[in-house]
Amino acid sequence: MMKRFQPALITFALLAAILPVRAALWPEPPQTTVAKAAPGFANGNDPYLWLENKDGAQALAWVRAQNARTLPVLTRDPSYAKLYTEALKINQATDRIAFPSTIRGEIYNFWQDATHVRGIWRKTSLASYRSAHPAWTTVLDLDALATAERANWVFKGSDCVEPQETRCLISLSDGGEDAVTMREFDLTTDRFVPDGFVLPRQKQDAAWLDENTLLVSRAWDPGEVTSSGYAYDVRKLTRGQPLSSASELYKGQSSDVSVRAFVEVDGQGHRAAIVDRGVTFFTSEERILTPSGLEQLNVPQKLEMDGLAGGRLLIKLDQDWNTGGKNFAAGSLVQVPLAQALADPGNLKPVLVYAPGTRDTLDGVATTKNDVILTVYQNVRGRALIYSPSGTGWSVHSLKIPDMSSVGVTDTNLQNDAIFFDVQSFLRPTTLYYGNASPATVSEVKALPPRFDAAKDVVEQHEATSRDGTKIPYFLVRPKNMHFDGRNPTVLTAYGGFLISSTPYYSGTVGKLWLERGGVYVLGNIRGGGEFGPAWHDAGLKTNRQRIYDDFYAIGKDLVARRITDPRHLGIVGGSNGGLLMGVEFTEHPEMWNAVQIEVPLLDMLRYEKIQAGASWVAEYGSVSDPAVRAFWEKTSPYQNLKPGVAYPEPYIWTTTKDDRVGPQHARKFAAKLAAMHVPYLFYEVIEGGHGAGANLKESAKTTALGWTYFSMKLMR
Repeated sequence: MMKRFQPALITFALLAAILPVRAALWPEPPQTTVAKAAPGFANGNDPYLWLENKDGAQALAWVRAQNARTLPVLTRDPSYAKLYTEALKINQATDRIAFPSTIRGEIYNFWQDATHVRGIWRKTSLASYRSAHPAWTTVLDLDALATAERANWVFKGSDCVEPQETRCLISLSDGGEDAVTMREFDLTTDRFVPDGFVLPRQKQDAAWLDENTLLVSRAWDPGEVTSSGYAYDVRKLTRGQPLSSASELYKGQSSDVSVRAFVEVDGQGHRAAIVDRGVTFFTSEERILTPSGLEQLNVPQKLEMDGLAGGRLLIKLDQDWNTGGKNFAAGSLVQVPLAQALADPGNLKPVLVYAPGTRDTLDGVATTKNDVILTVYQNVRGRALIYSPSGTGWSVHSLKIPDMSSVGVTDTNLQNDAIFFDVQSFLRPTTLYYGNASPATVSEVKALPPRFDAAKDVVEQHEATSRDGTKIPYFLVRPKNMHFDGRNPTVLTAYGGFLISSTPYYSGTVGKLWLERGGVYVLGNIRGGGEFGPAWHDAGLKTNRQRIYDDFYAIGKDLVARRITDPRHLGIVGGSNGGLLMGVEFTEHPEMWNAVQIEVPLLDMLRYEKIQAGASWVAEYGSVSDPAVRAFWEKTSPYQNLKPGVAYPEPYIWTTTKDDRVGPQHARKFAAKLAAMHVPYLFYEVIEGGHGAGANLKESAKTTALGWTYFSMKLMR
């Protein structure tokens, strides 16, 4: 279902690829490299502002020189060639699960392999899809389109008008950036529509009000974006109109994060057009299009609109809601009759659908023609609940899910109660199921073949005690016969931000490039995430963020106390907000880690609001215009807290030029300051790929192999 706009950072997709060979000799203790004073920082000046010119000639020349220095170090390592071959083999495997998207009763899928590097959008029948060898028909060939148009097209998804579903908007990104070009595509002819809707390249959103009308959020005049870089003006665009003739529906303020529109549809044909004004990253105002015009809904500011089912608006609460003498706790799901919302949007009467326990969180909401499927986590272990309408409200039953697994609804449609959902865990390959919500009938459709030998490993869940006494759970994946001698090569990762939960997942590259070679893998559930609902996230907001960093350090200390590893054999990795986490751990506890991989990170937290989409995350990190926030980041921001006289491990920092969300500026400046302080480091910048691992399968395999080569060098030899 469409949710409130979340230009979020990334989670663990970037980590999917590890594998070091267990060596007979363990590494020596890390060398003591004493940082020397960096020129130009004594008086508070920043001599590396020129690296913030993302596409500037001088900055790109510096990038090329850094790549030329770093790549030979990693690619000439004895482990790299094999790691790259394994990662590419996994990326290009044709026996991957082709995850479904149901449109007009047919199954659509976007697919990449060695032949289709950029990918193809394709379709087949449901019966064919459920067979061992589906007969696919290509709908759109991205490789051919990119060649014909001389563009580096990356497929960013499709949005089809409901319920007709004969026309879609295809989003195409040049090189993987968040900015996209949108083009209307005809699913009856498998062609772009001549003289159809075309929205030129921008960071933009569009929703189908009906088959001839779009609700579009974009910069209608050059530069008319929020301080976060997103649009705040929603207009109604009718077929055949030039963009200049679109009529304004709602305009927010430039101080907002963004404004966008979306349309919810249910299986009975009810429709709700909603305009979301993102005041901050986590707070919003919701307006609904009524017969009298656009009117504001009287709902809390911290919520997610999670769909429409049987004429009921489904709303997930990220804060308590006291209304009509009732209190609905944060983390709950409530329903509001659509008819009531349209007739009297200022006087809503919500009814409870789901309330979490103290160690539960509501992760996802999906709808079929008649039912609602909730995915929830109980102590970070996945569950799936099916809510079916009854005379008294809802009847509830659950699907049986293997323990210590994650579950996600892959696809539903509004024509029936069929569902696809997948289950995965660290050692159990991802499995796709198909069934009906009412009555609950489920059968396995496809399973990913094992990508590594998991028979020698075991998964455990432990807890560490953070500095303030809070118990922090984490998952440990280790060899069954591991010696508890404190010498096991171990990689620890976490995210800790934006209400994003870190749950078990199957990664062929983590398994093949790390676990199969004897490595230990650890996933932390630190505060800042959503593992235990909004309160778990709120505990680490803004100036309380040190709790997040203390939680991560506590897990590292617990791994050492259990004699799983020691600082010589312990590495850490994280991307985006997780990259900021890595930077803080690098500067606060350099003695604790022998390898620190920092991916597409935020690192300069005194200037993050001025870099790319940074201003959109003030609700998470705080604004340095607030003296208390500035004081916190002055003592915590990784870039500013690189200090002379400290023994740092050699980090591996990588980013992408096309990243128009976080931006490569943070990573560049951090590396430049390390260079000035004569601290050894490795830095690599992918020219294409956006906020991720690469624009195509080969580049993704390369970044994966480079990362695990680094860990092999530091932790296994």
